[in-house]
Amino acid sequence: QVQLVESGGGLAQAGGSLRLACAASGRAFSTYVMGWFRQAPGSVYKFVAYIHTSGGRTDYAASVKGRFTISRDNAKNTVYLQMNSLRPEDTAVYYCAAAHPTGDYDSPYEYGYWGPGTQVTVSS
Repeated sequence: QVQLVESGGGLAQAGGSLRLACAASGRAFSTYVMGWFRQAPGSVYKFVAYIHTSGGRTDYAASVKGRFTISRDNAKNTVYLQMNSLRPEDTAVYYCAAAHPTGDYDSPYEYGYWGPGTQVTVSS
């Protein structure tokens, strides 16, 4: 019922920054928990961050705490991931996802809607 598309990926040097955006279409954006996941080459999907409906609650994977910030602008139907102090191990395809606020938001199985992903590459 909601379509998502990521943008803002690209190439960055270690220590640099990127900001990803996820634009959602649909009328119920503000009712969804929004999450970011990533898949590194040859690896599995891993939780990065989520933000609850109004933005009052957030959580992050330990590997990105203090470096990444998730935010949302419900008026614009957009969720962001500000990535600072990037490291080569942050290289991955980053996916935006939307979940009904009923489960464990670090699990990809809780998210029913996914964007196509955007590549982030961090060089050393």
